[in-house]
Amino acid sequence: MQSLRSRLLYHLVKYQLAKLARLNLPLPQYRLAREAAAQRLFRMPSDVAVQQAQLGGCRGEWLRPEVLHGPGIVLYLHGGAYTGGSCVTHRALAASLASASKHSIFHPGYRLAPEHPFPAALDDALATYMALRAAHPDVPIAVSGDSAGAGLAVALAVHLRDQAATPPVAMALMSPWTDLALTHDTHLSKAAVDPYFPTRERLRVAALHYAGETELHHPLVSPHYAELGNLPATLIHVGTREALLDDSLQLCQRMNAQGSRAEVKVFPGMWHVWQTLHGRMREADQSVQGLGAFLSAHLRGAA
Repeated sequence: MQSLRSRLLYHLVKYQLAKLARLNLPLPQYRLAREAAAQRLFRMPSDVAVQQAQLGGCRGEWLRPEVLHGPGIVLYLHGGAYTGGSCVTHRALAASLASASKHSIFHPGYRLAPEHPFPAALDDALATYMALRAAHPDVPIAVSGDSAGAGLAVALAVHLRDQAATPPVAMALMSPWTDLALTHDTHLSKAAVDPYFPTRERLRVAALHYAGETELHHPLVSPHYAELGNLPATLIHVGTREALLDDSLQLCQRMNAQGSRAEVKVFPGMWHVWQTLHGRMREADQSVQGLGAFLSAHLRGAA
């Protein structure tokens, strides 16, 4: 049963995001506003240290829990519809996953559209992954992310497979955005209840900014259209109040149909990337703990 606290927070999140949208801020100011809100609203776990670093030419940060359950590493790719998000906006969420998994996370600030359209974000994710692999050749690496970052994680896994590179041992995904062509039913049917995407317009604009001159159906822009066989074991968490619900459901269905192992868990009443409110409501804590346990099991099993 959905908690009363999550019901109240849903309406608060929806109100605050609608208020921000009405300001119609230029993109640079919007990014700064989201960073300020993240630092004010989201809780950093007390057992995780933050260390600035650069890997593969990409600036980012290490998030290291006090207690480690092994040498494995998680590469975390933040969301933000490819046009926003940063290490600041997603630091607390990535740190909560580090704390839950008891493994170190590297969280890169990959380049954003429209200044840097596809394949810039994928190039940065690939360069960071390969730098981690080179620096830690015998250490298992998993990949995680939320929203656009989760879609980017799938694109990275597809690209690594196609290049016959050493794959991640697992993927833990929160509400992945996999269809930038926006063909799924829930892109429209769930818009009214989605605090982040109450219309398709923001998704449409972000998709065009990110794709640039590349076709929206390109399998590395929209991994929904990729071949999804022979990918790492994957756990997906998504809520019922999400325009991207079908992205998660169809990703899981297509991965399993093509021989990969994927599981999706749907949380009733939850909205897009509700896990940012870990420490504030039960459903966020449950999701983060579940994703962390999944990552830990695969990293320790591969060590």
